[in-house]
Amino acid sequence: MTATTNRFLNTCFVILFILSVTVTACSDGGDDVPTPVLDGPVLVNSTPVDGATDLAEGSITITLTFDQNVTSPSSTHSLVTLSDATVTSVVASLTKVTIKATGLEKGNTYQLVVPKGVVLGPTKVAATQVIISFSIQEEVQTAITTSLAIDNPSQQAQNVYNFLVENYGQKVLSGAMANVNWNTNEAEWVKLQTGKYPAIATFDYVHLPYSPANWVDYSNTTIQQDWWNNNGLISAGWHWIVPTAEGATDYTYKPEETTFKASNATIDGTWENDLVKADLKKTADYLKLLQAKNIPVIWRPLHEAAGNIYEFSGGSAWFWWGADGAEAYKDLWIYMFDYFKTQGLNNLIWVWTTQTKDREFYPGDNYVDIVGRDIYNNSKTLDIADEFASIQENYPTKMVTLSECGNAANISAQWNAEAQWSFFMPWYDYERTDDVNESDFGETSHEHADATWWTDAFNHSDVITRDQMPSLK
Repeated sequence: MTATTNRFLNTCFVILFILSVTVTACSDGGDDVPTPVLDGPVLVNSTPVDGATDLAEGSITITLTFDQNVTSPSSTHSLVTLSDATVTSVVASLTKVTIKATGLEKGNTYQLVVPKGVVLGPTKVAATQVIISFSIQEEVQTAITTSLAIDNPSQQAQNVYNFLVENYGQKVLSGAMANVNWNTNEAEWVKLQTGKYPAIATFDYVHLPYSPANWVDYSNTTIQQDWWNNNGLISAGWHWIVPTAEGATDYTYKPEETTFKASNATIDGTWENDLVKADLKKTADYLKLLQAKNIPVIWRPLHEAAGNIYEFSGGSAWFWWGADGAEAYKDLWIYMFDYFKTQGLNNLIWVWTTQTKDREFYPGDNYVDIVGRDIYNNSKTLDIADEFASIQENYPTKMVTLSECGNAANISAQWNAEAQWSFFMPWYDYERTDDVNESDFGETSHEHADATWWTDAFNHSDVITRDQMPSLK
């Protein structure tokens, strides 16, 4: 044989030997051929993440994302738990498992447990147990300030404030707005429809340039005296109208109708400042008339300053006092506060009105006693309750009130949803209550709060009417 032939035969022998060993090994364990073992789905991330804090109460949607497509047999869904909350659905789609739950309460920590076998991969191999923990935001810890913003408040002002604080979160006071002029027409209409007066009568110094006149005279305080002597509370606002231009005799509160600049209102030497000084002097003198009769005033000037600036792109201020921005506005608020202080006015409880998202307009805790919110055309009780909670969270040392409302959810529904305002006040319906002697005064319909709305309010045990008020003199 040649060397080449020998090498060929040796190679063949080696190949035959390897084949023989392989066949023997494969047949040793019987006829079963082992299949390769694949890993089950692995969790990639979750929303919320494990350890998340300050989540919203109520309902939640939890999303688990895996590294492969998954399924979840409906027979296993009852195995998914979320502490004391209620799991309402478990849905698998592509690489995600979505779990919805309700009943999450403030201050609690929750643990989601998805046992092995609930989530399966494409080959039916189960994912290992998944555990995700998170906590719900704490209850807002309110610590309402017990002292008023003004120095040395009158005893009556302190008495009213103390009464509001004592009832805050326990009872809500009812209120009605004057119909433009110096009257209690709306309160009389409420009495006609329900048999009771609201606890608070609110007035407006909107016609300051015209008073005194035969149709409006703010120096005549007979109406306020009568209301206070019947244990009712007095509130007042000020739709502050200014000339459309320097020297003009037409007036407006709309920024687009006047050259009056809020940014000049506190600057000496400007025509705006001259007007502000004159108007503040006149208003202070009128408020002093009430102070002289020991009548405190829940005072709400310069309201809704931010308008809808923060609501949408292109939003704007509705009133001149907010049109030049937050700094000019705060300067004006503090200017008024300090001026009234120099005038010795100590019968005022100061209410600032938020539009929400407008914290930069807030004058500061030292200049505000109560934070108000005006709500119109909103029948969604939970939305209103969320607004209340948000405002209280932002201003935890201040009482929060529904300073104006119209076509809003029933007060009973708001209150039961924990929108626990200090007081509420629907706006007036000019046509309905402009004249108590007209035949339509007795009708039950109303632009902002009809007789049914008021009846619902007064039937609620936590709503205070005037006949339930103590003397705070």
